[in-house]
Amino acid sequence: MARQLEEYQMIERSIIKKFRKELWSPFIDAVKRYELVLSGDKIAVCISGGKDSMLMAKLMQELGRHSEVPFELAFLVMDPGYNEENRRKIEENAALLRIPVTIFETDIFDVANSVTKNPCYLCARMRRGNLYSKAKELGCNKIALGHHFSDVIETPLLSMFYGGQLQAMLPKLKSKNFEGMELIRPMYCIHEEDILAWMRYNNLQFIQCACRFTEKNAASGDGVGESKRQEVKQLIRRLSKDNPDLEKSIFNSIHNVNLDTLPGYKAGGAYHSFLERYAHLSNV
Repeated sequence: MARQLEEYQMIERSIIKKFRKELWSPFIDAVKRYELVLSGDKIAVCISGGKDSMLMAKLMQELGRHSEVPFELAFLVMDPGYNEENRRKIEENAALLRIPVTIFETDIFDVANSVTKNPCYLCARMRRGNLYSKAKELGCNKIALGHHFSDVIETPLLSMFYGGQLQAMLPKLKSKNFEGMELIRPMYCIHEEDILAWMRYNNLQFIQCACRFTEKNAASGDGVGESKRQEVKQLIRRLSKDNPDLEKSIFNSIHNVNLDTLPGYKAGGAYHSFLERYAHLSNV
């Protein structure tokens, strides 16, 4: 008689079996292509409680079981000031999925909501700093964040439309403020729609955006709280109806930047103009 699997085991199996093409394969592709996990690493998997970070935690667990490369994992949940319901939901999901989380508290929401200028920027910086600090305290040399393919292709458009620059999201980068620490994004090649499909298939429920600031603005009904990222997401969705390869083209473009055609660019923190090399360029 076949052994009856527990719920968490069925969820794990769905990643490897049913959603192998959509989740497991692109995850492994990203880990290998960008050399995200190396021998001897100790990686802090940072869990916010949403669908992306929870799936990332399961993917990293599975990688630890199947990889020939020896590495360690720590599962970090930073509580920036969640309400009681969200905190309880995170703990329940971690128990359900057999993720051994380490939870630590901060007052980030209180601090960020006390300022009127760029609270989201302040919140993001404080979150990142606290995660690096706790991870380093635990002996980790890397933190893993749950940004996915959709985040990757939306970021260049956001930076152009609202930041006046062309900026992408790297699959990994070294910390400027925490020596010896790196940030990795193992879900770099996984589409958000496939994460949602996995979540629905397993009848899982995760917390949504738990930020008090965005909740307050959204509740005002005046549109101020609407996310610019959501606007870009909707734009990509509309354009993809006429061009099914649109998302792939955006993703490929950030891997294939032609600096010879740009009038200006930054490298190593310094700005460069095409005029610096213009005299040496061949005639077109």
